[in-house]
Amino acid sequence: MTWVDDSTTADCTFLSFLAVIRVHPLRELSIRTHSDLGNEVWSELITLRNLRKISIWCMDGPPRVLQGWSESLGGTLTHLELGVSYYSHPFYDLLSQLPELRDLRLKGAPAHTITTILSHLVHLRSLDTEYPGSYASCPRGGVTPPPPNFPTLRQLTVRTSAMDRFGPEALWGWIRSIVPKPGLESLDLRAFTIDSSHTGVPRVFILDLARIHGSTLKHFSIGEAQLMLGDIACLCTKFPNLETLESIMESIAGAKNLRTLSLQVQWIPSGRKDARQFTLEHARDLMLRTEDSRLREIAIGPIIYRGKWVLKEPKEEGQEGEVVFRVLADAAVARWQI
Repeated sequence: MTWVDDSTTADCTFLSFLAVIRVHPLRELSIRTHSDLGNEVWSELITLRNLRKISIWCMDGPPRVLQGWSESLGGTLTHLELGVSYYSHPFYDLLSQLPELRDLRLKGAPAHTITTILSHLVHLRSLDTEYPGSYASCPRGGVTPPPPNFPTLRQLTVRTSAMDRFGPEALWGWIRSIVPKPGLESLDLRAFTIDSSHTGVPRVFILDLARIHGSTLKHFSIGEAQLMLGDIACLCTKFPNLETLESIMESIAGAKNLRTLSLQVQWIPSGRKDARQFTLEHARDLMLRTEDSRLREIAIGPIIYRGKWVLKEPKEEGQEGEVVFRVLADAAVARWQI
């Protein structure tokens, strides 16, 4: 069941709706509201039982961190999305009462509390959380072994919109601290900007990650961070099962006058028959990565992709033609040099 309310004032409609759904075997509940739910609604919500998935996002009011509800959900809840606040309630104590969680998304949780939370969630496999910066990470040689009940994450997504000058250095150590056990399959860093003096992913981070997750990592996406070509080669070597590598667009972002891009590489470095190939859509995205991009020719191995703006004929007489960007692919032709 999903409830979405964009109004700025609370009303009694949701209470009436709760009275109706209470007689049904509800398993999933998603709530998106602008206003606070209010104590009356919350007192009714926490009487619901046997839920497997809960998602609660409220823009206004105090955070609702499953107060009075988490203990009764401990035996069934496996998926949780929640906005939290460290200063309003010891939310990690409440989350520790949910040992069956497999998938957790948190908004507002301070970075230094994540390892404490994970130490109580041995079955967790997917974590989506924020990194606000200014986290004091441990030195590389000072990382302590994870406790026996620390989970083995398969998917990790980290979201952040900005970092101070301490952020980039601390971020990489923080990531290592929450995936210390082998098994990570997907690492996704989303939408962050970084200080001009820290524009790339440290090679040592790639090597440390490979030391633990080299045989399992399949998807590597780093948002706005940049990789050197040597780092890309390192990733392809250290992670033999890599299927998705999202970094090429960010690597060429600074080349404002680039018109031709030639890469003598496989798009997805894998010898498997099901490896994903470079497509016309990939070429189009690279050519139009910015409004002022001049890139119009891309060579991937023996295939050349050329793009240009063309006038598309109208479907019906009397209509105006539409300007569209068209990409064509062709095999490169070897020519004698005279």
